[in-house]
Amino acid sequence: MINRRSLFLAAAASGMALTIASTGAALAGGVEGTFEGRSNHVTTGSVKVVKDGDRYIVELGKDFSLDGGPDPRVAFGKDGKYDPDTKLGALLKLTGKQQYAVPATWDVSEFNEVYIWCEVAGVPLGVASIN
Repeated sequence: MINRRSLFLAAAASGMALTIASTGAALAGGVEGTFEGRSNHVTTGSVKVVKDGDRYIVELGKDFSLDGGPDPRVAFGKDGKYDPDTKLGALLKLTGKQQYAVPATWDVSEFNEVYIWCEVAGVPLGVASIN
């Protein structure tokens, strides 16, 4: 699977010119994905990462649903790996639209997944690839 970074590196290594939108530019319009359940949990619905002024917001869609789990958190990850330093907060409710502010110091373009993470068990309850 070719991602933007590997495509850019391949073009740079071969000396070819390549014009692509940077991940930051793509995020300016927002990125989105759909949750898939993990660890025997049912997690469904949409998620968006959208720019709101000078900050980013992670927005779970009105179709979001989690079947339960102790201490679920919203966080980021990349390429199948959860990043414990990116917790945005406890899940506010098991269903419906909700928003989580991303700290201004974080570079959201470094992540390509949003996690619903069980803090108690240390396992993912749901993961959404965002692009």
